[in-house]
Amino acid sequence: MPLNNEQKKQYKSIGHDLKPVLIVAGNGLTEGVIAELERALVDHELIKVEIRSEDREERAAAIAALCKAGRAELVQTIGKKALIYRRNPQPNKQLSNIHRYK
Repeated sequence: MPLNNEQKKQYKSIGHDLKPVLIVAGNGLTEGVIAELERALVDHELIKVEIRSEDREERAAAIAALCKAGRAELVQTIGKKALIYRRNPQPNKQLSNIHRYK
């Protein structure tokens, strides 16, 4: 389900203070990166990802691939960082960035 503008606005304000929990280097989407993405989305729901590539098109392709692999929604992209969200039906209120900032 796509995010509406009100949700995106709320998630952007939460994501402003987050540090990247996943850094994707030049070797792309490996099994380890996808496993860590899955773990981070389950734990935190809203995560910041850093793509270490100089080429803008490569970064956009990597972000799209991450969203597809994680079945997640892209909230925002600024430079080399992307904010990604996937709802967890049973979130841990101590770990979820959404529940901690409400």
